[in-house]
Amino acid sequence: MNQDFGSSATFLSLRSSAAEKSKSPSVAEQFSGFLGNLVIKNISQISVRYGEITAALNKRFRDTESKTANSLQVGSFGRRTGIDGISDLDMLYLMPKGKWADYESGGQSKLLKDVKDAILKRYPSTNVRVDRLVVTVTYTNFHVEVQPAFEQEDGSFKYPDTKNGGSWKITKPRAEMDEVSRVDTDKNGNLKCLCKMTRAWKNKHGVGMGGLLIDTLAYNFLTSTSAYDTASFSSYDTLSRNFFDYLANLPKQDRYDAPGSRQHVKVKTPFQRKAKKARKLCDEAIAAEGQKNSGKKWRKVYGNQFPVGTPSSKDAESKSMAANASWNDTEEWIEDRYPVDIRYDLKIDCTVTQNGFRAQALRAMLAKHFPLLAGKSLAFHVEHLGVPGDYELYWKVLNRGDEAKHRNQVRGQIVKDTGSHSISESTDFMGDHVVECYAVKDGVVVAKDRIHVPIQNNKA
Repeated sequence: MNQDFGSSATFLSLRSSAAEKSKSPSVAEQFSGFLGNLVIKNISQISVRYGEITAALNKRFRDTESKTANSLQVGSFGRRTGIDGISDLDMLYLMPKGKWADYESGGQSKLLKDVKDAILKRYPSTNVRVDRLVVTVTYTNFHVEVQPAFEQEDGSFKYPDTKNGGSWKITKPRAEMDEVSRVDTDKNGNLKCLCKMTRAWKNKHGVGMGGLLIDTLAYNFLTSTSAYDTASFSSYDTLSRNFFDYLANLPKQDRYDAPGSRQHVKVKTPFQRKAKKARKLCDEAIAAEGQKNSGKKWRKVYGNQFPVGTPSSKDAESKSMAANASWNDTEEWIEDRYPVDIRYDLKIDCTVTQNGFRAQALRAMLAKHFPLLAGKSLAFHVEHLGVPGDYELYWKVLNRGDEAKHRNQVRGQIVKDTGSHSISESTDFMGDHVVECYAVKDGVVVAKDRIHVPIQNNKA
């Protein structure tokens, strides 16, 4: 394209025969490396920020300097199911019981304002704002949502909701963390690993799922079967496939009950269609086990954090390809610019036009298996975007296939949207081209979508 604008036995049988296999990492080695790549790399920086906020609030409400007392790390970070690039962090600050009388009657907004003022007094250059339920403290590449709360006798916490004049709500994060850890131990550590891998999948494919929903669904799956009670990394290929099959076949519903707390977890957007696609991609990866392209197949499921081979073989292959290539590999990766933590839904489509013909939507054409031929104009646009507040939009147009390399027009550069939420292209030559769109908020990719553009020869 050219740019114009400003069951397990069944799954095991899919694997290739021994004669087809070459020396390559085993399934266990691949998934062990994958989980290693998902480890949060800025964990010390996050811990420092938690400590700074805690110290500011302890100074205001208790006149102490402690950076650890009276706060609780919750959310994905607290449940130990988050992955590298995590940007949406949560903490509870445990208010002194003696302060309850100051806020009990209609003091929800005052409590949040006092928390905000306390943080700003200690760290005046920090970006701090009050939201409906929390005080959000924004740093580079991540933010912390601080929820002041009063602990109750049963271990739950009462927190402020400022909507409609104010009220008090109940949250039970300790029950959720304890139950996730208990089942993770019962399942040989496989629950938290599955939660982490699922986050990599949602980031790769732009699935707008919250962290607690992912953990809930992984919990429900593993507690519904004993197949993975003693499983190790060597079973993570079929674990992946079976879990996505489970997700794909779940009936659509608005919410689920969280582990331990049984509190409602909302479903923002349906995930079944993309889970079905992931199940098929897992089939292809399992069939390629032992082959040279096995890691690349799994990357289609989980993204670039999945290893494609041993470092030495990968480096040698890259150098060999670069030396012999007659085309420039100009593709760029959004992960190299920003951390990716998908939290919202984004959908793009394309209007296909040609002189003398009625305009058609590309996704509708693909669903009906209509061929997309050369010589047509393509207008890609954002059809839906659920990101609140301010954000930036970026596009990537990648030409794939032999013809793109022959013409040295692979492209793949990431460009900023001009403000129109659209980009225009044309179908000039054959190949399976790809267009991606990214929404970046506070330095983090929070929504993304892609659409394939399979251009055929007019003579086909």
